[in-house]
Amino acid sequence: MPEVKSKSKVKIRIENLFLSFGGVKALSEVSLDINDNEILAIIGPNGAGKTCILNCINGFYKPQSGEIYYEGQRLTRIRPDKAAQLGLARTFQNIELFTGLSTLDNIMAARHAHMKQNFLSSALYFGWAQREEIRHRKTVEDIIDFLEIASIRKQVVGTLPYGMRKRVELGRALALEPKVLLLDEPMAGMNLEEKEDIARFIIDIFEGQGDTYPETPVLRDGVSCIVLVEHDMGVVMDLADRIVVLDFGLKIAEGVPEEIRNNPQVIAAYLGQQG
Repeated sequence: MPEVKSKSKVKIRIENLFLSFGGVKALSEVSLDINDNEILAIIGPNGAGKTCILNCINGFYKPQSGEIYYEGQRLTRIRPDKAAQLGLARTFQNIELFTGLSTLDNIMAARHAHMKQNFLSSALYFGWAQREEIRHRKTVEDIIDFLEIASIRKQVVGTLPYGMRKRVELGRALALEPKVLLLDEPMAGMNLEEKEDIARFIIDIFEGQGDTYPETPVLRDGVSCIVLVEHDMGVVMDLADRIVVLDFGLKIAEGVPEEIRNNPQVIAAYLGQQG
């Protein structure tokens, strides 16, 4: 059984983040903490700025002002590849896979960040390079087994149904062995059964699988924290330890699920009422 994670320090701190596109304010002085050992959900109506938060954290967007700190290290305006090297991985609202490659090759591509061999040794494929590839392939096969996608491991991703492509994208994020996992609407467009599967995977990723995958740290130990952007409120209420609510780029509420469920401002934002 995995160890129960205890609440601890702030993992990511966001201070007065401001992001605009021309005259459109996407984020207006948003501040929030993402704690170690928690699942934090970010919710809000369409256009509230949820994805913008994730894009700023991992460097896809560069905010005009404000700061982001990761384990005390300034993260603001970092390059996405550097964010990945620091241990931040994400999935996308619109699936971003190599559609002409197989499931196995898509997940294996993410292992590039962990490869240490130089071009010559890799090209000749001997010694350390061969042993390193074997280790990376073992990690990828563990992820494929964990996500229950062995039956599609050799299929071209572009031919897969939507729900399976979502799993492959989650697998590619896990292949980076992240400390922080940013999930942008991982259940969008799925039926109930598919949502239940993804919710189960999220819980298992967070908690870790103990001795089940001893050679794959992200599966064995779990991730430090998960940031979840999701529209399905039932899923959010079941999975999240805390919830942050955005509306038109402003943070309007923050708290545990029960507090958010009964917050008048949140109800008004979702129902389109004034107040």
